Amino acid sequence: MITEHSLNKEQLDSYERNGFIVFPKLFSKDEIKAFKEELKSLESNIELRKKDEFISEPDSNELRTIFNQHLYSKLFDKLSKDPRILDKVRQILGSDVYIHHGRINIKHAYKGKSFPWHSDFETWHCEDGLPRCRCLSAWVMLSDNTQFNGPLYLIKGSHKKFISCAGETPLDNYKQSLKKQEYGVPSLEAIQSLTTPDDLVAALGEEGTMVIHDGNILHGSSDNISPYDRTNVFYVFNSVENTPLKPFRASKPRADFLALKDFTPLKSN
Repeated sequence: MITEHSLNKEQLDSYERNGFIVFPKLFSKDEIKAFKEELKSLESNIELRKKDEFISEPDSNELRTIFNQHLYSKLFDKLSKDPRILDKVRQILGSDVYIHHGRINIKHAYKGKSFPWHSDFETWHCEDGLPRCRCLSAWVMLSDNTQFNGPLYLIKGSHKKFISCAGETPLDNYKQSLKKQEYGVPSLEAIQSLTTPDDLVAALGEEGTMVIHDGNILHGSSDNISPYDRTNVFYVFNSVENTPLKPFRASKPRADFLALKDFTPLKSN
């Protein structure tokens, strides 16, 4: 169903060609302020910090990621169903959707670490059992994303080819990979085969900007060397027609919080 928040043909063609699309300042400063205050509340909750969903940096106790923020916050749950997001997602995936998982990624000033090139779908397919790439990430910048604070880098058009990484996935690999990914990282030769200098782009924008990117697009990020935090709130949406099977390249599925099993179709607010 086409709504006022749907993509036009030019936007759909761009997404299909590049594997991502950016919507500058889609959310207002007041909305972003409320999201930031809600995040502070989650960060300061001592009991929540004990949960597996709260991931620290590999070499410190600095909070790196909060998973499934929508399950712990009414405000972030409401955001996941905002028609500015959900109407676009359903249009792109061509069906109703549910949340595979949500997360808030925080790169603290001077301390936020890099993440190597990878395809999310490679993990979601091999370890979570998603059969096809009818999934994507939609995320909102809660802070300005600049060239200095570890923005997300993407390889345009790389979503069109699935890169299978060598080797069996180690048992409970997610416990390490959420801090520092070593398995599921494409080789230099694979990256070179997919890339020209013009294909490398950074997802830059002011707070309130939204990005949607294909589940299979190759992306990564650098350290945050700036004196400013970089924070983004993500939702991974999957088609209700693409629910998980058994893992394709792992001995057992990842933890439940990484692959939620509530397949109820989301409805716009």
